[in-house]
Amino acid sequence: MSVLSRPVEPGKRLTAAQFHQLAAVPAEVEWFANLDNPRTRRAYRIDLQDFMGFAGITRPDEFRIVTRAHVLAWRKVLEERALSGATIRRKLAALSSLFEYLCEKNAVETNPVKGAKRPKVESGEGKTSALGDHQARALLDAPDPETLKGKRDRALLSVLLYHGLRREELCLLKVRDIQARRGVLHLRIHGKGNKLRYLPLHPGSAERIHTYLEVAGHGDTPAAPLFQPVRRKTGAGLTADGVYKVVLNYAAKARIQLQGFGVHSLRATAATNALEHEADIAKVQEWLGHANIATTRIYDRRKGRPEDSPTFKVAY
Repeated sequence: MSVLSRPVEPGKRLTAAQFHQLAAVPAEVEWFANLDNPRTRRAYRIDLQDFMGFAGITRPDEFRIVTRAHVLAWRKVLEERALSGATIRRKLAALSSLFEYLCEKNAVETNPVKGAKRPKVESGEGKTSALGDHQARALLDAPDPETLKGKRDRALLSVLLYHGLRREELCLLKVRDIQARRGVLHLRIHGKGNKLRYLPLHPGSAERIHTYLEVAGHGDTPAAPLFQPVRRKTGAGLTADGVYKVVLNYAAKARIQLQGFGVHSLRATAATNALEHEADIAKVQEWLGHANIATTRIYDRRKGRPEDSPTFKVAY
């Protein structure tokens, strides 16, 4: 077991051996331990293993002899493997993130990834499918309103479609995350990087959540996960995989057939719909929890609206 993953018992001091072990931990290992999001950690591990395999790196401290020439050669190999521009950008970002940390720790003088050109961000629409208004309404109405599972799923779909949450953010919601702020109910969202944001709770979602909690039995337990499995009452929340299955099941029931459709499509739908109804893009960025407004612009599809095409301005 790594010394970074071995907990020190509460109230106890580090032993001399533990102190020296921690002092000897390479900065490269520290950086990896500081990645909070499990999906980011998994993706970055794969990306760094890719680079290590290419460069022949077997020990963490060997990152310190990497030069820009190594990075450029790796980028060329990635391009020859016909990887998408987004994948190459992510792999270079993972490597750059490590070197930025090493610079902060004075383990290296410069970040060799800086100055290495990255593929341009594809312009236009994002690849995530978004629903039309009629499809969103059909999905919202797909669960049975008379059963406990149906009530839960009606609330779950409403939270996704009216608030644009990531799947992991939905899974982290607890009963206590429904909070009144200035007299208005809000959802407290635990976003990427442990960043909190507060979203006003849509009245339709509030009604569905209230209906669900009335029969679910955990509405008076603040620390309880908001969305829980129906069949087995373990007190645990729905998993990301469980949410995926719920969404796909009702999409099939509502006869929604979109290439690439998934849970993230509901986030794309919420963002697209908000922008089409003239929401300020900076507000949408904050609402979605995006660090960069360029990510939010992917959902801005107003330029491609058929009704705005010059086709419909032509008259004979």
